[in-house]
Amino acid sequence: MTTVATALQGIAPHSRDRTAQALRLWPVAAITVAAVLVMSLPNLADPFIRFDDYPALLAQPELFWGKTLHEGRWINYLWHLRSVVTPAWMNFAVYQVLWAVLAAALAAAAMGRDGRVWYATVLALFILVAPPATLISLWFNTLIPGLGIVALYAVLGCRLSIGTHRALLPVFVILSFWAYTTYPLILLAVCLVRTERHSLRDLIGLCVLFVVSFAAAILLTYTLNWQVHGVFGVPLDDWRQATPAADLSGMIANLPMLAETLSFLMVKISFMFTPAAYFHVAMLIGATLVLIRHAPREALYLHAGLWLGMALMVLQVLKRGVVAPSRSFLFVWIFYAVIVVRAAALLGRTPGFADRMARNFTLLIVLSYMVHTFSLYTIYRPWQAETRAMARAINAAEGPVLVYGDVTSLSTAKAVGLLSERALAFRMEQMTGQRIVLCQTAPDQCAKAEDSGAPVFRVEVATTGAQTRLRYPHGD
Repeated sequence: MTTVATALQGIAPHSRDRTAQALRLWPVAAITVAAVLVMSLPNLADPFIRFDDYPALLAQPELFWGKTLHEGRWINYLWHLRSVVTPAWMNFAVYQVLWAVLAAALAAAAMGRDGRVWYATVLALFILVAPPATLISLWFNTLIPGLGIVALYAVLGCRLSIGTHRALLPVFVILSFWAYTTYPLILLAVCLVRTERHSLRDLIGLCVLFVVSFAAAILLTYTLNWQVHGVFGVPLDDWRQATPAADLSGMIANLPMLAETLSFLMVKISFMFTPAAYFHVAMLIGATLVLIRHAPREALYLHAGLWLGMALMVLQVLKRGVVAPSRSFLFVWIFYAVIVVRAAALLGRTPGFADRMARNFTLLIVLSYMVHTFSLYTIYRPWQAETRAMARAINAAEGPVLVYGDVTSLSTAKAVGLLSERALAFRMEQMTGQRIVLCQTAPDQCAKAEDSGAPVFRVEVATTGAQTRLRYPHGD
């Protein structure tokens, strides 16, 4: 346990350095908050919500209860128990602001050894545009408390001494683990970039502290599930079709799932543009070489965190036999961003061709991904518009609402990658307060309503030409 004690002691930075970080945080945070709100504009007034995020929006804990067993997300369940239901636009705005503050705090901590606000701002924006962050933001109602925990820890990193900050790591790892499994890896990134005096002994101590904290989070989750559900563990739900490995041969058999996971990750990070994937790999290698030359110990810290996180993800995929979603690799983009911008900052100490190229490439990524993020949020607008029209029709109708046909075949549903037709039922409950009947999944209920002779409002999924839309009794 000597290494853990070393990590907890840390090397406290000068109070002047902590003050500089804190002063740098708020102007950078103001810029990132403004940037994230601008990027989110297409989705801000009426945000798109994934179907399994609606229970958090509507505060329906009974619909989330199963995830305490199958995912160990106890913090999120407690959030579902709240008595106050706030509108989706407010929740989305709060979530995005928390993400912007987290990005700013990470950047301020990472650039604490430099006095240039420009690089801190660029790093914050670089983190802000992370594709995994955009993907996971569609579950904003559920993830508000977890992201708030992570953001708080990052802000504390700009205010507390290293020793005090690291002493809080186990508590924050456990709490964030109960919100989203890979959130603790972001906490590790905060600790690693926060360190100003690097040594191999300190790095080992910090990594051991994190691993022990992560293991404690898993053990406590298993114990809690055992006490509440009678199951010691976190068994995956049946819909995941997992193939858990019991031994080494089982893990080898799951290697194709690992290849699929990494392939999906590269596709999502590059926005399905293959040359961009190679560009990011080249940027990571080039920036790493710069760090090795100018700050080798810092390079060691950053890559230790990156590959420790990757090792945990690889182990999970091979052991549990499931493809990990790309949104769970947010920590990878964070480490990538810090490595690239720190390298650019080091090159900036000696102005020249290399310095200009590093800054230009960094800005290219930031600006192009801001545009891509804005564009990505626009694809949800047709679905939102079509469902708003349905809500208006329902409000003017009488009797139960029966929906016939495959909702996922709608043109607008395909455009947003609708994961379940239940999204339409939740959307109508959100917009009108009424519950509709999906006849494809509940044919008996529809038949009973039709046979009763009472008025019903029929909605059909109809195809006209190349478009599949909702059709109502009195036209579109």
